[in-house]
Amino acid sequence: MSFSEKNIIKKIANDDLAAFEKLFKTYYEELCRFAAGYLKDMDYAEEIVQDVFYILWKNRKKMHIKKTIRTYLYTATKNKCLKIIRSKEYEEKYRAHKAHNKADPVSTPVDELNAKELKKLIEKTMESLPQKTRTIFRLSRDEGLKYQEIAAQLSVSVKTVEANMGKALKVFRKNLTEYKEPS
Repeated sequence: MSFSEKNIIKKIANDDLAAFEKLFKTYYEELCRFAAGYLKDMDYAEEIVQDVFYILWKNRKKMHIKKTIRTYLYTATKNKCLKIIRSKEYEEKYRAHKAHNKADPVSTPVDELNAKELKKLIEKTMESLPQKTRTIFRLSRDEGLKYQEIAAQLSVSVKTVEANMGKALKVFRKNLTEYKEPS
């Protein structure tokens, strides 16, 4: 890392908005083109790059950039793009699965009743969880956030997230044993 890079990182960590703006102006356009190469959508690419810079500013006090600031920005942008691509693939698979299941509805009234009972049991189990555990579980399962992202969002440790997820999964396993599919 060059002296000027160390200096700009230090300035940003000390709330120097001018240094941050200089960094933003230096890399913004090239990072947008880089992200657009992955996403094939310039508007989306700009959102990703803006988010990378937002996170950099938000975490400026605890930044530990090991290589160059350029490498950090490109890596963060690439990772966000890949996460978006993976989530889009997941959404497409989910939509295909839903479409397939709509085409082949629950075949018998007993199956339909079991599905309704299972849904009620899942809702009841979710409501039985402590608020914090429920929130962590939903962020993980419904929004697909990683434990580290949940910890940052809720201002708790990753260990707290892990412990709460463990509690939630234990309660679900206990309450849903009769619905477990045979191995």
